[in-house]
Amino acid sequence: MTNEAVHALRVDGLSYSYRLVRQPAPRTEPVLVLGGALQDKYGWQHLDEPVSPLASLITIDLPGSGNADPLRPDQGLATMCRAVEHVLDDLGVSRVNLFGYSFGSAIAFAFAQRRPHRIARLLLGGVPAHITNAQLALWRQAAARMAAGEPEEFVDLALKLWLCQDESRFVRHRKLVHRYVKRLIMHAVTHIPHGFTVLDRSATEELNPSGGLTGVPALVFCGEHDTVSSPAQQRAFAATIEDSRFLTIAESDHWVALERAQAVVDLVVRFFTDQPLDTADYLVTCEPARL
Repeated sequence: MTNEAVHALRVDGLSYSYRLVRQPAPRTEPVLVLGGALQDKYGWQHLDEPVSPLASLITIDLPGSGNADPLRPDQGLATMCRAVEHVLDDLGVSRVNLFGYSFGSAIAFAFAQRRPHRIARLLLGGVPAHITNAQLALWRQAAARMAAGEPEEFVDLALKLWLCQDESRFVRHRKLVHRYVKRLIMHAVTHIPHGFTVLDRSATEELNPSGGLTGVPALVFCGEHDTVSSPAQQRAFAATIEDSRFLTIAESDHWVALERAQAVVDLVVRFFTDQPLDTADYLVTCEPARL
């Protein structure tokens, strides 16, 4: 991309950076993407081609991801939100179309609550709306295996949390995505110094995406077989956002952005350019979150 540039910033004593693919004649506000716990600023390059004709595209190495410094134990969502706002200020833009996925959805929602006037539209996918005691217990079991120096056993248990294990539910590219996620997590915990810490925080930190939101056009979506937080739990979360919509994408789980990549790209383009949503053929449900 000839219009691509990377910019370095600092927030609360931490260095981080963002990637910008600039569109000089945009049709809508810049699209800013906040990905999952292990995704860096190059993890959404498949959005370059469909989004760049419409808007500038921004992806971030937030603290703890990519080449950014890891968060200190006393830092959390407030630091992340300041990091996002510094990007907007550095670009000199008043508002963005904000897309948060998985762990990034909690950050995006927290930022929208703090700075609603800076959000043109809010798209949230795979929201960790509710983590059960059983999920926390399984994570602690997995973490114990990591502490015992057994990363393969840790990864196998972690996959039970993050991927649908019910073979009776059809998930596209299930085996391929399973292998990819396994390699991704294994690399993070064996080759990235703070990789396990990032995963541990994303799994155990009280993100608490609650408290409601008004004045921001919003859409919440997930895979129909998401097991991190069920579609019912995510719809209940969406209902706390005034006039929001909720939809589920067929044949996918929490890793819908991989399993149905083209569907998610299409959804991003439709929502951020105010195109109809209910005509998409990949949807199971598409309706107001609060009926």
